Amino acid sequence: MEGNFSRSPVADHIAPHKNPAQNYFMKALILSSSPRKNGNSALLAGAVRDGLAAAGHEVAFVYAEEVLSSFLRDCRQCRKPGGECAIEDNFRRTFFDHFLPADGFIAATPVYWYGVSAQLKAFFDRSFCYYAASYPRSAEVIDGMKGKRIGLVVSSEETFPMVSGGIVSQMQEYARYTRGAFVGVVHGIGNARGDVAKDPNDPLGQARRFGETFFTRHTSDYQIDTPRNGRVWG
Repeated sequence: MEGNFSRSPVADHIAPHKNPAQNYFMKALILSSSPRKNGNSALLAGAVRDGLAAAGHEVAFVYAEEVLSSFLRDCRQCRKPGGECAIEDNFRRTFFDHFLPADGFIAATPVYWYGVSAQLKAFFDRSFCYYAASYPRSAEVIDGMKGKRIGLVVSSEETFPMVSGGIVSQMQEYARYTRGAFVGVVHGIGNARGDVAKDPNDPLGQARRFGETFFTRHTSDYQIDTPRNGRVWG
């Protein structure tokens, strides 16, 4: 686990997210969910981290395998008497000290069976223990989950356009559900370790630029009654 921004271990205060337009430096969490720390999606995630750091933002970089030891269980049977999750691993610390305080979250995953890795899915699933009403401070957790910028980094061997369609849709729905903004996706092609560096579309360069502009790039998700200008630019 890399990075060093945090709240107190008991999450005594969850601060509201800042507005990128106010030119503050922001806080981002990158979760690399491949079991290979030097795999293609992890390399892309590292390039995003470099771009964020170059822009002056604080970055925590977390490997899912260092955080998760178990999938979500039945919280009604598993939860401790005080409401805490009974699974003893690093998820709670990562969730409270890195995810909730972050202004942006970038998930990195290889394409497995046209979906996310089991590790990434487990990270989202495990959050249920703390935003469910049975957790005493769920209202604060929900407030911390809302309003983040969400990014996605994927790698796959296959190149057809919809190979990552299910993953993109899932992340868009997560952003919608948590009233966040889905910023975009970087997709690199490769199979063996390091293959994305040979991709002629330069996904590593794209990933770095994605990180540099993550908190400033234009995003939109219009509804029929959304107030908007007649032109996107200028």
